[in-house]
Amino acid sequence: QVQLVESGGGLVQPDGSLRLSCAASGRTLDSYSVGWFRQAPGLERAGVRAGVACLDVNDGDTSYTGSVRGRFTVSVDSAKKTVFLQMNNLTPDDSGTYFCAAAWLTEVRQMCARRTAISKWGQGTQVIVST
Repeated sequence: QVQLVESGGGLVQPDGSLRLSCAASGRTLDSYSVGWFRQAPGLERAGVRAGVACLDVNDGDTSYTGSVRGRFTVSVDSAKKTVFLQMNNLTPDDSGTYFCAAAWLTEVRQMCARRTAISKWGQGTQVIVST
């Protein structure tokens, strides 16, 4: 069983950068796709989490939502234990709680579009982009 713990959130000014980390324990992320999902402010009770960036840890295939393409980069370390989300040129619309999730042998576009079941989630890390 893999457990996920996110870190790296915080308050940043517009056009700033943050790097989020998703550390796996229990096993490596081999054969998993890992995604970052954002829950926008005010939607906590609705539980709506939208796919931002997803990565197939084995083959490196990625999927990004249109609003972050070219600004965000998802990657994994050589040990396949930690997935990162590098976020550049942040805007207030990027604010929210970011959750890391893992799905076994899942195509990344399906995962980011929430067309597949995702059972493993981290606890989330908050990102606030504001002056």
